[in-house]
Amino acid sequence: MSRDGLHARLRAATDPAHRALETSLDWQARVATLGGYRDLLGRLYGFHAVWESAIGSGLADEPFLAPRRRLALLAADLDHLGLPASAVAALPRPAAPVLVGPAAATGALYVLEGSTLGGQLIGRHIAGLHGFSGAGLAYYRAHGPAAGTMWANFRQRLDVFGDDPAAEAALTGAAVSTFAAMRAWLCPVPEMPAAA
Repeated sequence: MSRDGLHARLRAATDPAHRALETSLDWQARVATLGGYRDLLGRLYGFHAVWESAIGSGLADEPFLAPRRRLALLAADLDHLGLPASAVAALPRPAAPVLVGPAAATGALYVLEGSTLGGQLIGRHIAGLHGFSGAGLAYYRAHGPAAGTMWANFRQRLDVFGDDPAAEAALTGAAVSTFAAMRAWLCPVPEMPAAA
């Protein structure tokens, strides 16, 4: 198989779920105000609190995962935006996923790590919009200038699963599920008012 084969198949398999998340998220509207930006970061904090823990358990490779964890970055951004640590700790969280084994955990991490690339663009937009020069943008700046290198290293990790159809299925299924879970958590459908 070609080096890019698994990544290409994974990208194609997750494309519908990825597009659905991007469309529903409407991040430019969400970050247009500081309150909206803070609310989005709060939802992201809840998501990462649960998913990073589950990924860590399934992956069982903290040296690889540690530099990719972004929960502390979200906490720093929320602190910068005036949310006390006690309020951050009390933010709502989604149900914990079940990620059995390294392939499923890597599939979930594919979604979180892939978001660091688009996050560079989002971070620049927010910086210009709200006048941030660094503080308040830790989550979206994530790896900063090392984003490309970190992504390349992650793609090398994908190669481990390229010759195992069962592992590839677990990886792909987890990635699709993670996109869907992120969409459900970040973009909840507003409740309809009760009929009069």
